[in-house]
Amino acid sequence: MKSILITGANIVNEGKITRSDVLIKDGMFYNIGTDLSEFEADTTIDASGKYIFPGLIDDQVHFREPGLTHKADIYTESKAAVAGGITSYMEMPNTVPQATTLELLEEKFSIASEKSLANYSFFFGATNDNIEEILKVDPENVCGIKVFQGSSTGNMLVDNPESLDRIFSECKMIIATHSENDNIIKANLQKYQAKFGDDIPVKYHPKIRSAEACYDASKKVVDLARKYGSRLHVLHISTGKEVGLFDKKLPLVEKRITAEACIHHLWFSEDDYEEKGNFIKWNPAIKTVDDRDKILEGVLDGHIDVIATDHAPHTLEEKNKSYLSAPSGGPLVQHSLVAMLDLYHQGKIRLDQIVEKMCHNPAILFEIDKRGYIRPGYHADLVIADLDSPWTVEKSNVLSKCGWSPFEGHTFKSKVTHTVVSGHLAFENGTFHEEQKGHRLKFSRKLQV
Repeated sequence: MKSILITGANIVNEGKITRSDVLIKDGMFYNIGTDLSEFEADTTIDASGKYIFPGLIDDQVHFREPGLTHKADIYTESKAAVAGGITSYMEMPNTVPQATTLELLEEKFSIASEKSLANYSFFFGATNDNIEEILKVDPENVCGIKVFQGSSTGNMLVDNPESLDRIFSECKMIIATHSENDNIIKANLQKYQAKFGDDIPVKYHPKIRSAEACYDASKKVVDLARKYGSRLHVLHISTGKEVGLFDKKLPLVEKRITAEACIHHLWFSEDDYEEKGNFIKWNPAIKTVDDRDKILEGVLDGHIDVIATDHAPHTLEEKNKSYLSAPSGGPLVQHSLVAMLDLYHQGKIRLDQIVEKMCHNPAILFEIDKRGYIRPGYHADLVIADLDSPWTVEKSNVLSKCGWSPFEGHTFKSKVTHTVVSGHLAFENGTFHEEQKGHRLKFSRKLQV
């Protein structure tokens, strides 16, 4: 493996910004210092004036392989992720077939080992009747268990109270939940269908998949986790009210109940449905400006522990259907870091807070082995960004297979210039080096036992 020397960068790491050089050897961070010019390397990158961040770890993506590869696949979406500075991802089980047995889960790992340009892990999918299979999952080799409380793409709804009780009382791994109350959603939908028939305007999406539906389901799993001492991670918080369900005082290493915010809930609001329509239709729904602001506040004050994407592509044809027929979700991995850097430019978040929530904390929360930091002896995952290099999102520069982005037409102030994945220079000024694939993530699990 080639060695890499990066010089003159501003490194954002562990709460500080320092001007240092970085030397990478044998896939690992070898040395970080103010002047490493005496070291020889196969590749030297002058990063003067730019910023180095640890590689981003995205704990929630949908890459659609196997079975839904007309929308996306592991190769195309990992490529988009690497271009956006994401060096590791954790992918969800609602593919076809669903990853609800160990055999099907390992098939996804096998595909990724051949195709993924980023490091990877895959969630095991819970159903109403596969608890015995869940208990066989090796916590050192799999990121976690995914429970859908609300039906979404793939409809893996776990709605049997006895099944939920068994999962929360017996599973010793992270239980990651999509928390929406399906009965509340169905009742809301009937009300709007009575008013509009099948021609419901998309602006009512956050009224149908309502704040009440989200809070009710999130509170239910938080209560279950407290009852059984489970290790719970609630995904894509979409309401300000939910933020208060989580503890902001405990350090992350001591938390048993954690929460995630997603880029779209930090960026868009219900005011954007008129312009964006189904292209910002996600589950759970993007809601009010107040919800958006309170989610960001929760990120900053420690109620919410990580920022991810819930990257979930669908084709343009699918998204151009009527509200009831158009699926929920959209592509985000290519633009997640630059979107957060725009919030930095707006004075809403510091660079070290972005790194904490998108790099350090995912590594702590999932107990990922030797990733998430720029430290000697850690796997060399990093991203270099130019904070003063504007560019506009257009269909022609979208890398996700679906070929569109909810950010089309927006000019970001910052650009990712280089991404290093497990010591390999995978992305360099628009060019991909694909001769090395990403690594399977390993987990040194202590907190979850």
